[in-house]
Amino acid sequence: MQLAAAQLGAHLQRGLKPLYTLHGDEPLLIQEAADAIRSVARAQGFTERTVFTVAGAHFDWGAVLASGSEMSLFGDRQIVEVRVPSGKPGKDGSVALQRLAEVAARSDNVLTLVLLPRLDGTTLKSAWFAALEGAGVVLKVDPVDRKALPLWIAHRLALQQQRVCSGEEGQRTLQFFADRVEGNLLAAHQEVQKLALLYPQGELSLAQVEAAVLNVARYDAFKLAEAVLAGQTARVLRMVDGLQAEGEAPVLVHWALSEDIRTLARVRQGLDAGRPLPMALREQRVWGAKEQLMERALPRLSAPVLARWLEDAHTVDGIVKGLKVPDWPADPWSALRRLATTVAAACAPGRAAARRA
Repeated sequence: MQLAAAQLGAHLQRGLKPLYTLHGDEPLLIQEAADAIRSVARAQGFTERTVFTVAGAHFDWGAVLASGSEMSLFGDRQIVEVRVPSGKPGKDGSVALQRLAEVAARSDNVLTLVLLPRLDGTTLKSAWFAALEGAGVVLKVDPVDRKALPLWIAHRLALQQQRVCSGEEGQRTLQFFADRVEGNLLAAHQEVQKLALLYPQGELSLAQVEAAVLNVARYDAFKLAEAVLAGQTARVLRMVDGLQAEGEAPVLVHWALSEDIRTLARVRQGLDAGRPLPMALREQRVWGAKEQLMERALPRLSAPVLARWLEDAHTVDGIVKGLKVPDWPADPWSALRRLATTVAAACAPGRAAARRA
C-alpha cells in the first residue's frame, strides 16, 4: 500500500498497520513521519523498541528476524526498527526483508518500521521492496521543493502561533527566510524554532526575521542546473556563490550545467527532425521537474544558440582545467557564473526566443 506523506496523519487516526516502510532523502521529514508512527504506537501499548542499523555485508539479519518473531520478555508490544542507510540490503538482506514482511503481516504485537534513503527505479522494483509494499504501508517522503519552501515555513510558524505580516512585506519575509535556509531543511526547522524563543506569539516583521535567521543555505550542483533552466538568474548567482563558499568542485558544477546544455541541444535536434516535444524528451530520458522546465524553455531556444552554448561549455571546461582563454575570465568560478547566467537569462519566463547565431 502506497501512502503520500500528507496522508499519514489521517491514516494513523484510522489505526496502525503492522509494517511501515519509509523512504526519502530528507532526514527531518523521515524522522517526523517515523515519530508520528511511534507516538501512535506508544499510545497503543508498544512500549519496547529495538533498533537495527544495517552496516556492511556482514550484518546479522538473523537478529532482526528473531526480534520480530519472539515475544517480548515482559509480554509488552514492541517496535522493531530496521534502518538501511545505503538502501542496498544485499542478497542476504533481500531474503531477510521478504521474510520479515511475511512475519510482520501476521503479527499483532510487533510493529515493524523500515527506514530507507531515496530509492532508484531498479530498487523500487526489487523483490524485497515489493514484499514490504505488499505486507504493509510504504510512505515516500519527498523533499520540500524550493517553490513550496515559503509556504512550508509559514506553516511551521503557524504551528508555534507565529506569522509574518500580510501583503507584500510578508511575502518578502518568507522569501528572505527561504533564501537563507534553502537546501537545508533541518536547519530551516531549527531557525523556525529559534524565532519562537526570541519573539512572542503573533506577527513577525521582516526586520525581526532578518536579524534572527542565519544564512544556513546549502546547495548542490544539480539544483543549480534546475535553477538555470528555470531562468532564476538572481538565485543562480546566489547558488554559485554558495557552492564556491562550500568548497564544491568546479568540475562537478560544470558537468551539471554542460550536461543539461547537451540534452537541450539533442532535444532541439529531435524537434527540428519533426519529433513531438514529449517524444524528443523521452528519447533523452528527461523526466520529472527537468521535463517541465525544458518543455517551457525549448520553444524559445534555436539550434544556433544551443550550438554556441555547447562551444561556451567546452571553453569553460578548459578554464576549469587551468587553460587561459581570450575574452573569458581566468577564474573557473567566474567563468561558471558567466555560462550559468547566460543560459538562465535566455530561459527566463517571458523572454523572447533566443536566436543568436
